[in-house]
Amino acid sequence: MLVLSLTAAISKLHPPDCGNQDSGACPGPTPWQLAFLFTGLGLMVIGAGGIRPCNLAFGADQFNPNTESGKQGITSFFNWYYFTFTFAMMISLTVIVYVQSDVSWAWGLGIPAFMMFLSCAMFFLGSRLYAKVKPEGSPLASTVQVFVAAIKKRHLKLPEEPWLTLHNHIPKNCINSKLPHTGQFRCLDKAAIMTPEDQIKSDGSAINPWRLSSMQKVEEVKVLIRVIPIWASAIVYYVALVQQQTYVVFQALQSDRRVGNTHFKIPAASYAIFSMLGLTIWIPIYDRIIVPRLQRLTKKEGGITILQRMAIGMILAIFTMIISGIIEDKRRSLALSRPVGLEQRRGAISSLSGLWLIPQLSLIGFSEAFTIIAEVEFYYKQFPENMRSIGGSLAFVGFAISNYLNGFLISMVHRFTKGASTGDWLPEDLNKGRLDYFYYLVAALGLLNFGFFLLCAKWYKYKGSGDGAPEVAMEKLNPEKSPV
Repeated sequence: MLVLSLTAAISKLHPPDCGNQDSGACPGPTPWQLAFLFTGLGLMVIGAGGIRPCNLAFGADQFNPNTESGKQGITSFFNWYYFTFTFAMMISLTVIVYVQSDVSWAWGLGIPAFMMFLSCAMFFLGSRLYAKVKPEGSPLASTVQVFVAAIKKRHLKLPEEPWLTLHNHIPKNCINSKLPHTGQFRCLDKAAIMTPEDQIKSDGSAINPWRLSSMQKVEEVKVLIRVIPIWASAIVYYVALVQQQTYVVFQALQSDRRVGNTHFKIPAASYAIFSMLGLTIWIPIYDRIIVPRLQRLTKKEGGITILQRMAIGMILAIFTMIISGIIEDKRRSLALSRPVGLEQRRGAISSLSGLWLIPQLSLIGFSEAFTIIAEVEFYYKQFPENMRSIGGSLAFVGFAISNYLNGFLISMVHRFTKGASTGDWLPEDLNKGRLDYFYYLVAALGLLNFGFFLLCAKWYKYKGSGDGAPEVAMEKLNPEKSPV
């Protein structure tokens, strides 16, 4: 942020202002100005990549999962983390954007840089108070070793009682919880079959981990494999979320954005605030009012299971897209029959109030509160303890992939509808297209994805459940200091 602030504050680090020039051609940035800018953007990407996956796991590690208060604290932490994250985004999209557009870019970038400095200072001031889980080995190397060992021993016969006969060394100071044997992916069990060629150290570990793994490591790999289908279903879910951040802006541009009888118009780009507002209102209600009542009713931690929360969010996303299609159909009809103006480079402005977009935006905010928070908590509780920061990054990776998937979907819609009788569904002028059909298509994909998710959820075995059992068991940590 400091580098980006300097690009705006120092005249030599950005192109000269061309506001008073009549030629229409403005001088562009020099190569070294671009290099300085890209350096700042690169540093921001690296910093965000280090913070976002790790702060979730680090924050949750401060609670003791072996106590009732600790278990409730972990669940509440994820809710309130996402609450503050969304609230900060709301401030950025309103206050900071106002400063950047109406005051100066130097102040608009300098304020976030100063806030980042304050947050770093506060973080380091509390460093002596944190519960710190020591890193242990290379989890990715351990995962690859299991696959290599299983391939090398693929010709061996599986034992009838693997939980008794497989090599199952667990290091003395291992931070990962002990996992029981599960019957899924039995082919990986071969990695832990001992043969005469396998040699063991005095502490019980294998001399060559690329040939012999422990049953514990095999079960940890099975956990990762079981998570992948759940993660894949979340990627498709995000496609609905992306629509409420992109095409809603275009809908707003061709809607009546006036508030009541006043001349004030809500900026089209600001409509995304309503989804964030719905989320920030819902999270405290859910965490403080609904969850305690559900827990008393169901006698379960969190009231309902994590996968059930994700399912509720997916259902809400499907309804969001259906409602979006209905509202878009009405907006388009009024734009063609009773326009109130003309949007430059687009088309007629519908007489439908832009406030009619609020229900779909609020609903997708509620959907986020269920699915995304539950997804992040799911990865934290299901991943092996030494891979929790990797688990924390999965949600962000999934969201990034969904943006590419959304781009591919839009390209396919352009390609296959351009020559159809309805014409291109997604032209620049929405009144000439059928955005409502596109919303219904996304809803149909969401419904198919929901069916896939239900199958995955039914098949899924929670970590630590062995071949029988039901709920997410919280794991025992081994931090340097006892967490609160």
